[in-house]
Amino acid sequence: MSISARLLDSLRLPEGRALVHGSVWEGRSGRPHRALLLHGDDLEVHEPDALFAGEQAPAAVFPLPWPDFARGGASVSPDGSFAVFAGQRAVRAVTADGETLWEYGHTCWGSPLGHPHPAAGRGPCQGYEHGSCRVSDDGRSVWAHVLAPGEEYQEVWSVLDARDGRELARIPLGDSEATGSQHFSHPDGVHMGLCVGMGQDGVLLFWARWDGVRPTVWDLDGALDRILVDVHPAHGGFLTVEHYGSDLRLHALDGTVLAARDRLPAAEGAEADELPWDHEPGFVDADTVVVSTGVEHDVDDSGPRHWLLDARTLEIRGPVTYPGGPVDSPVRPLGDGSWLTYDAAADGGTLSRWTVGNDRTGG
Repeated sequence: MSISARLLDSLRLPEGRALVHGSVWEGRSGRPHRALLLHGDDLEVHEPDALFAGEQAPAAVFPLPWPDFARGGASVSPDGSFAVFAGQRAVRAVTADGETLWEYGHTCWGSPLGHPHPAAGRGPCQGYEHGSCRVSDDGRSVWAHVLAPGEEYQEVWSVLDARDGRELARIPLGDSEATGSQHFSHPDGVHMGLCVGMGQDGVLLFWARWDGVRPTVWDLDGALDRILVDVHPAHGGFLTVEHYGSDLRLHALDGTVLAARDRLPAAEGAEADELPWDHEPGFVDADTVVVSTGVEHDVDDSGPRHWLLDARTLEIRGPVTYPGGPVDSPVRPLGDGSWLTYDAAADGGTLSRWTVGNDRTGG
């Protein structure tokens, strides 16, 4: 049974592709998602409700702390008073007026090892490897995946005091050889997730909590093949996708697999028996997962692009149908009952927000 999608709103947004394709959304428990977009020399903070209400000016703007900053990402405090950037040589917290609150220096992610650095500043060096950072939901700490200060190459997960950048705890990541990483806040406001990508060498997945004295850490992926993609908005579950996209799993916080789903079926009459997980799935709300499959693929030009699954069992609720015909865009769920698509073919590009039918029950 297909499920009808209902258009909530849309707007012309030439740079809206990043809102669907990129990992730019920062969600926090009890707060709407915020998009953190690099634009020129600034980090712009956008809220979806304001965007669709016609307010395209960002809710906040933070100047980038280093020229040519592009990798490592940023995080904004829950109250929006400061942003934290994960650079190649330091983690730095800044205010909207450009004031540096603190800086935590560390060994450079750049290559090759032992390369010379500029005499001043901590700007980018060669290489694509990077860490990441995240301000905790209570705004008191910053979690940062960095190279240990003073060491030639030792990856660590550090807990920093959000007030002054002082290191409160350090968790060695001895098996990690990262190309990049990403943090996820748990909706309980206590736990933090870290997913480390190591290219063809696989993936590392951790959850941890900080009690003010010491960290407790769970290493949850001994097989090195699970990518953390989203956290349930209401309970301890989280979603992972297999490294090469072969299946989707729902886990409890301790890593226990609660439900699993192999690749979704292709449309009737298609040559392929299954479609790959092309893009990151996520929670539309507490009851529903949305996934893109077959998007921008030649596997099945006529089949459905998006599917809805039950958020607790991953059972298929049905393919999504849109008024006016198929939507080829990947989707980006917002966790509030809606998801985004982006039509780059439209004049200037159109960002749209959708929900399920009239009552979110579908059919």
